[in-house]
Amino acid sequence: MRLSAVKAHPEMFVTSPGYSGSKRLKSLDALRGFDMFWIIGGGPTITGLAKALDTPALNALVPQLEHVRWQGLHFWDVIWPLFMFIVGIAIPFSIERRKVAGASGRSLFLHALWRSVILFCLGTITQGNLLAWDLSVFRPCYSVLHGIAAGYLIAMAVTLTLRPKWYGAVTAGFLVLYWVLMALVPVPGVGRGVLTPEGNLATYLDRAILGRFHYGENTWFLSYLGFASSVLLGVLAGHLLASARPAKTKVLLLVTAGAACIAQGLLWSVEFPIIKLLWTSSFVLISGGISFLALALFYWIIDVLGYDRWAFFFIVIGMNSLAVYVATMLFDFRLIGDIFVGKLLPRLGHWVSFTEAVVSLGIIWSILFWMYRTKLFIRL
Repeated sequence: MRLSAVKAHPEMFVTSPGYSGSKRLKSLDALRGFDMFWIIGGGPTITGLAKALDTPALNALVPQLEHVRWQGLHFWDVIWPLFMFIVGIAIPFSIERRKVAGASGRSLFLHALWRSVILFCLGTITQGNLLAWDLSVFRPCYSVLHGIAAGYLIAMAVTLTLRPKWYGAVTAGFLVLYWVLMALVPVPGVGRGVLTPEGNLATYLDRAILGRFHYGENTWFLSYLGFASSVLLGVLAGHLLASARPAKTKVLLLVTAGAACIAQGLLWSVEFPIIKLLWTSSFVLISGGISFLALALFYWIIDVLGYDRWAFFFIVIGMNSLAVYVATMLFDFRLIGDIFVGKLLPRLGHWVSFTEAVVSLGIIWSILFWMYRTKLFIRL
């Protein structure tokens, strides 16, 4: 990880014939920032507002800001796969830029490996309790960043090894292989095809590998096939955006891909249910389809129609997404906010949660805005 004084991440510039010079896709920064917004304060803000106003419309939104217990899908369950999708979009641009600079395939993979190792280490720090220096609470595999690291590395290996025409086939192969393994391989004492929190193949393998360090219901090692597929769907979108096709054609293809993924995911869910904690193939397709549609919307409004002023709030967040994620995992910005409004909170009644969330989010965004203005971007 390093501090960069450039104006933007080079990986996110487009140099294809479809663009003049190196026009930046602001929609990607905005979409990344929109995704991160919910994590760093958007969710608590809406929840606090619902608590204060107690209206049917807002109350109906609150469950969508929580994870589904096991089977099904809420808005909150799409945040992680959407980020992985965006990671995949950047891969074709990053590879092309480095190849133009003279990088070999081997050096590109080693760089990707190094980035993945750093992400994994950051995951153990932010959510794995590494800084507690206590093995009894250490969780080596219990972080969003672990899934991103694994999915990114596998997707990079596929992208560097195969031609673009094979990416879709490999993604489909990963998803089918995951389904077959989960459905046909018997779990000792449980049987085959069982998809309960305690009785599935992915959890069994995690426990066998991690032993005493296994924690939670998220699955990892076998789910790497699903993680990689989520990133590879983004790679496919990235290749489309980097192509010389007309912008309107790109939007249409993104919408078509999104609709197709959602339809296929819903059909597959009859046999392989939508379970985020297992990162099932149906979950990958439906969350990926939603990601395609979100990208199409942001790309059409911001980069095609040119309406980008409204997105500045999200762009500021998206330009330092890794930094703000790690910071909010390590520090409680509400404590800083209490310096300014702590004495006021007892007088606010039902508005306490909303006020704390808004002030905390305001502090975080102000720091990010300062970093944006000073061109200070933290990236791997």
